[in-house]
Amino acid sequence: MSEPLRGILLDMDGVLYVGDKPVPGAAEAVAWCRQAGIPLRFLTNTTSRPRAALVEKLARFGIEATEAEILTPPVVARAWLAEHVEGPVALFVPEATRAEFSGLPQLADPAAGGAGAVVLGDLGEGWDYPTLNTAFRLLMAEPPPPLVALGLTRYWKAPDGLRLDVGPFVRALEYASGREAVVLGKPARPFFQAALDQLGLPAAQVLMIGDDIRGDVGAAQAAGLRAALVRTGKFRPSDLEGDIRPDAVLDSLADLPAWWQKNA
Repeated sequence: MSEPLRGILLDMDGVLYVGDKPVPGAAEAVAWCRQAGIPLRFLTNTTSRPRAALVEKLARFGIEATEAEILTPPVVARAWLAEHVEGPVALFVPEATRAEFSGLPQLADPAAGGAGAVVLGDLGEGWDYPTLNTAFRLLMAEPPPPLVALGLTRYWKAPDGLRLDVGPFVRALEYASGREAVVLGKPARPFFQAALDQLGLPAAQVLMIGDDIRGDVGAAQAAGLRAALVRTGKFRPSDLEGDIRPDAVLDSLADLPAWWQKNA
């Protein structure tokens, strides 16, 4: 018999909101969790904005959250870099996200070489051939610096349709350089473990809720959590026809309270 559920991890984009539009009923579901005393954390592979901006965005949708409750790849990556890397890091992240790496030496001119690590986030339309090739050249230096990926999300749903995320660019650099990335976001197990450590709960007692059948559901299950898939965000009916079987399928996060009371 499964252990009783006691905590929740919530993906953000696609679950709480889609682009700049809130998912109907999501704010009420989060409020219900807090009233019920269910500890939760917000997980996101978003690297285009710092946690302070995410707190403000959630507030606009009527969702209360603190920076400490939001776990992003830069937060985990900064701790890993501080422990494992000497020398300046080359950050391929949006300008606003650089604040999450404050206190670490940063390479002022990546084209000049000399990186202690190469960190890849979601640059969106900032990715072009010169930028990708600069990262490649840094990785080919001797001694070779580690390639640190802020997640491996394949794509996300923007208001104008699907867009590539950081994963394809990480894979391109892995292939070209022959290096394997250190992944410090979803779907890597250490990212989920960092969230579990914050909750102080074992994996078997925590439910992950997301809209990505692989990056959210499959990855969480591989880390020992139970996982629910919502039919919002990037969800596609074909997600339910593959080899990954969610522990629950919800039309949206608005259905969480009723499901939890019946199944947790």
